Amino acid sequence: MTTIRNIVLVPEGLADGSAWRGVHDELTRDGFRVHIVLNPALSPQDDVAVTRRVLDGLDGPAVLAGHGHGGLVISAAGAHPSVASLVYVAAFLAGLPARCGVDALDGPLTAPVRRHKPVWYLVATEDLIIPPPVQHMMAQHAGAKVVEVIGDHAVHVSQPAAVAHLLREAAA
Repeated sequence: MTTIRNIVLVPEGLADGSAWRGVHDELTRDGFRVHIVLNPALSPQDDVAVTRRVLDGLDGPAVLAGHGHGGLVISAAGAHPSVASLVYVAAFLAGLPARCGVDALDGPLTAPVRRHKPVWYLVATEDLIIPPPVQHMMAQHAGAKVVEVIGDHAVHVSQPAAVAHLLREAAA
């Protein structure tokens, strides 16, 4: 079994990635190589391209995690051969039924990768942006292992240790 030491974190749309700092610090203390993607947020396709470039530069397999809009990005970039597993952190998924509202984005963001790689979904139980029942529905659609964490939409800021714990599990 390959040891996964790379963790790639994709931020919410229009975010610079600094919200991942606590998670980054938790994981780097454990010896993980943590990469926070700085997406241009010009278009979903541009964000996917930047994420793929980060993955291209890795030495070894990676856990690819996304928050909010970052879930759409990892849904597409997750097909990259370096990606060993996907972790959605209170995130949207591409390729869902239109009633979820995420298919309003045009472009090639749907990828069946979730059927071929291990997937985890962290449900933020106090999220007012993506209600927990919607998160559960998306996780079920993806066949994800679900972990609930008490926190709002920015659960990676308020509960970095819990998010890091899940990422460690995905890397095991």
